[in-house]
Amino acid sequence: MEPRERTNGRAMASTHSVGLTEFLRKTSMSNVTYNNPILEIEGIDVPHLFIYPVFVLVLVIYLIILTTNIGVMLLIMMNRSLHQPMYLLFFSLSFNDVLGNTVLLPRLMLDVVSTDRSISYASCVSQAFFSHTYGTSCHTVMMMMAFDRYVAICHPLRYTSIMSPAMVATLTVSAWSTSITLVSILLALTIRLTRCRSVILNAYCDNASLFKLSCQDVSINNIYGLTFTVVLLGSSMGSVAFTYFRILVSCVSRKNKELNRKALQTCATHLVLYMIMLCSGFLVIILHRFQIDSKYRKMASILFHILPANMNPIIYAMQTKELKTKIVQILHSKVTQLQKFEN
Repeated sequence: MEPRERTNGRAMASTHSVGLTEFLRKTSMSNVTYNNPILEIEGIDVPHLFIYPVFVLVLVIYLIILTTNIGVMLLIMMNRSLHQPMYLLFFSLSFNDVLGNTVLLPRLMLDVVSTDRSISYASCVSQAFFSHTYGTSCHTVMMMMAFDRYVAICHPLRYTSIMSPAMVATLTVSAWSTSITLVSILLALTIRLTRCRSVILNAYCDNASLFKLSCQDVSINNIYGLTFTVVLLGSSMGSVAFTYFRILVSCVSRKNKELNRKALQTCATHLVLYMIMLCSGFLVIILHRFQIDSKYRKMASILFHILPANMNPIIYAMQTKELKTKIVQILHSKVTQLQKFEN
């Protein structure tokens, strides 16, 4: 065969190969279902033997979260002596814990025992919205609580005038409106995308899992998500660090050891709660950024919801004298009533 004929043969084969590749690509693309209204949650892998023990464990955790947090909320609502800025802000924290876990744990229990893990796109977006609102509000509410402690310790004579009911209402509305606005923008950028996949690669719906369903360019989502995270964590850690630095300086400059002891005890409660929330949140971020086994990433995401929600009411109630006193009084009255009933 002449060189020119061999060259023409190779060119025809190459053209045929390119045409076949293009045909296969178009065929596969035509089989893709875009914007499927039903999604599938990958969930957590539970061995068949442990399905019901895990279900019971999650149920018990959820009931503890509801009982402790709603109990604290009712206690604050029903006792006028607890209608103080510190407790009203803690009310918001307990409400946030109930909200964040109610949107996650019931669905998680269902997915553990069910083989059908399908979820509508609208429900998935709603779950992601409330989940991210919970995470954001953890920081914004904690920032408001740190400000309250700063005013109480550094400006005790002006505390009542500064932390007035109007100021507490303003702080609460600001904390929640900031969270809702930031999360709404986050998910609005995701909803605009065209989806060509339908499997949520997480234990529950979140923004990252949702925009990964798209075959479009998600650079804007990544940029906003990174900016959102950096600004939130930066402002949260910066404001809390500045607040406690000023509190420490105030305590050092004062000579009253008893007042300093009470001030530091109150601050320690808030700081422990903040560190639990921050560390569990950082664990989720680290496992997302690095290619760690997905089961550890899923467990960290679940722990971010349940760990702070379980610890917040316990630590705050045990370390805060007024709350502890009210709880003891209620328990004592219940025991007394029970003894009278038995007699």
